[in-house]
Amino acid sequence: MSLPLSNPSRSIALPLDAERRALLRQLTTGLDAPTLWWLSGFLGALAGTAENPSDAVLAGATALPGLPEPCTPAATLTVIYGSQTGNAKRAAEALVDEAKQRGQSAVLHRADAYPLASLKQETQLVIVISTQGDGDPPDDARGLVEHLVGRRAPKLDGLQFSVLGLGDSSYAKFCEIGRVLDARLEELGGTRMAALGEADVDIEAVAAPWRSAVLHALEALRPALSNCAEAVDDTARTLPAYAALSATATREQPVAAELLANIRLTARDSDRDTRHLEFAIDPQALDYAPGDAAGVWPKQAAALVAAILQAANLDGDTSITVDSETLPLHRWLRERRELTRLNRPLLKAHAERSDSTALAEALSEANRSASLLQRTPLIDLLLEHPGAWDAEAFVRALRPLAPRLYSIASSRAAVGDELHLTVGHEIFPGRDGPRYGAASHYLASLHEGDHAALFIERNERFRLPVDGARDIIMIGPGTGIAPFRAFMQDRAAAGAIGKNWLFFGNPHFRSDFLYQTEWQTALKDGRLSRLDLAFSRDGTSKTYVQHRLAEQASEVWRWLQDGAHFYVCGDAKRMARDVHAYLLDIAQSQGGLDADGATDYLSGLERSGRYARDVY
Repeated sequence: MSLPLSNPSRSIALPLDAERRALLRQLTTGLDAPTLWWLSGFLGALAGTAENPSDAVLAGATALPGLPEPCTPAATLTVIYGSQTGNAKRAAEALVDEAKQRGQSAVLHRADAYPLASLKQETQLVIVISTQGDGDPPDDARGLVEHLVGRRAPKLDGLQFSVLGLGDSSYAKFCEIGRVLDARLEELGGTRMAALGEADVDIEAVAAPWRSAVLHALEALRPALSNCAEAVDDTARTLPAYAALSATATREQPVAAELLANIRLTARDSDRDTRHLEFAIDPQALDYAPGDAAGVWPKQAAALVAAILQAANLDGDTSITVDSETLPLHRWLRERRELTRLNRPLLKAHAERSDSTALAEALSEANRSASLLQRTPLIDLLLEHPGAWDAEAFVRALRPLAPRLYSIASSRAAVGDELHLTVGHEIFPGRDGPRYGAASHYLASLHEGDHAALFIERNERFRLPVDGARDIIMIGPGTGIAPFRAFMQDRAAAGAIGKNWLFFGNPHFRSDFLYQTEWQTALKDGRLSRLDLAFSRDGTSKTYVQHRLAEQASEVWRWLQDGAHFYVCGDAKRMARDVHAYLLDIAQSQGGLDADGATDYLSGLERSGRYARDVY
């Protein structure tokens, strides 16, 4: 950023010649703002000393006339995040930003980009990490977690640490990975500078006070402030913040995109309703790359809002104020609150209000309550266990509405200023009729010309190889096919010469073969080198993509040995786990590795970016 001189017509004689200016630039390159301000004070103090002030420094003097005793710089805070959907990344970024505003030196690392050998040198460490499914780490943090809990973890005596875990209390192993790392860091010799934070879906409710505790602890850990440190700190707090103007959509400020098409991909007699949606986008606001996801802010169905108001015996026109926002109750329910996902605090509160013995018993057992939380829609809870609620308490008990992420199914190189999604319309039986997933039902109900609030969630870990000559293997059953449609479009537009191998599966060939014509055309014209299909309900035994993978073990291994990149997208609980297990078997049966060697081999592929997963 260049700033105009106050009088641009006036010539200025610079006190340094070109060689010394070059040395000064070399000296100051890479220094952060607090260090530069300290350096300016140091040089100013030198100006008031002897005729040749540098002599004192060269002679090894520890103090100079008129200059305070040298201050000990504060230790650098290292913040590591492990994130599957971007929430942990945002929470980590918020901490780093606020720490820097307070004059604290801080660095941010994605877990898989952090050099594990540096752990034993850390003095201040924060880990922000989510828990996936049944107590699993996010993909980008698996290596970090395995290292910390394994035998190779270093002693961390002298380490000050804190952990923020992100999770979903509807699962039995809520924030499990955060809890494991918090306990392990203490076991390795570390000392907590702030207690473990356990954030539910309403992340900021826990993250904000946890962040304050960490920052307060960092202030207390700073060395005794000398005059120079005070000057640095005060200046750091008052430096102006410059923000570049940008029209890019964000989670907090999404943009409206017009729907161009809403096409059902599955046949009418299929028990699945999968949609292909096309949106017109402003590329300034919603630019994306293959592998990225689109965040969608849904609205709850009006019929569901009406049914919940009736079941709770509440008036939708009641005005409610929460966190300085005032809206009628029906708008709180339609636009601000989760109505299709329960949370543990709500379940506990409702058990008390309904005086339900069944709910109380379920809450006493983690597995039973987790099953109830995941399988029971709010409307059915209210109908089966009536309880008395007042409007404000009801709004406060419900979780804030959260956006849903969908892998983008298009490449801008092929579709221009459009964004395509592949969405499985979630439909399941309820107490007195079908129930629906909030976002999938919202999207499935849109008509051409309607608008949806969207933003882009970057996924730098799920990218095509830069070298277009590299081969790729894609495992994408069901709606997991979405990013691979984008991959194929992009590779074709770029003229990539690497081979492309796709594994796809769904229940039935005739009714559930998503984008069938596109794949068959790509196979015919050579853009798709191989296509292996698994339709689990068409044969006498159930066959899934992982079984097809095992059938092609020798060929898969040959592709990997030739440098192929391996991608998995879709269900995390079963499919992705099974694919990983089969890959381990392939490394052993085809590569001659033992179990540890196979694990190390796949870990190496992950670290090099050749094994990437986008699972949910």
